[in-house]
Amino acid sequence: LGDVYKRQHHMHISNFTEKMQQIAPRELKMDYDNVGLLIGPEKQEIRRVLVALDCTSVTAKEAIEWGADLMLTHHPVFFRGTKRIAPDDPATAGAYMLIRHGIGLFAAHTNLDAAEDGVNDALAEALGVQNAVPMEPDGLGRIGTLAAPVSFGTFAKTVEERLNTAVRISGEIDRIISRVAVIGGAAGEYALLAHDAGADVFVTGECRHHEALYAREMGICLIDAGHYETEKTVLNRLIGRLHCDGDDVQYKVSEYEYGPLRRL
Repeated sequence: LGDVYKRQHHMHISNFTEKMQQIAPRELKMDYDNVGLLIGPEKQEIRRVLVALDCTSVTAKEAIEWGADLMLTHHPVFFRGTKRIAPDDPATAGAYMLIRHGIGLFAAHTNLDAAEDGVNDALAEALGVQNAVPMEPDGLGRIGTLAAPVSFGTFAKTVEERLNTAVRISGEIDRIISRVAVIGGAAGEYALLAHDAGADVFVTGECRHHEALYAREMGICLIDAGHYETEKTVLNRLIGRLHCDGDDVQYKVSEYEYGPLRRL
């Protein structure tokens, strides 16, 4: 009985990797991305997985305290070729803590953005965008329609309420909109694609000055809703997907993580 109990409450890291491949296939990632098992866990059998957007000193500490064997994050570490890992370097502090405690790290980034039921499907659903389909050419974003046309100002307030965020906008608040394109995170450069796909409004998490200028020139409404806020909607959905096979591995969304930017 002891062996049976052990098998039910553990999963080999290779099985977890296979499961994540089904949820967010590696082939969907952008060429520049760094995804997959970035830090190998000390134990090959995992039983607790902490889920977060980022591996920081805050979330790594929570993983240690909770007794996690693995962290699953959206954003990768070692993104631009890390040459040193130090506890006092903000880019590697979290990874340093995980390694010290034998905790692994798995990242699903642009592959989870593009995946069915991933970041952008979750964001579209949260904002009431119906019949959302992948936005060409790379399928990262989603485009669909609202249940009924509304003013841009009304929709911007809906985005604030649904995502618990403070938005910045570009466009006439009285304009009636119905077709919405979304890409969570920093994707202001996709405003042109959203416009060409027929969107009245483009919702993203982060937009640079010149990208907002281009959107205004093209005449597409734009909502900058916060990087963290546009992506965190996927975390509970991701856990739901991981649980569906009926294994007894414990998954938990970080309780300590919060966005680095907030309202005054």
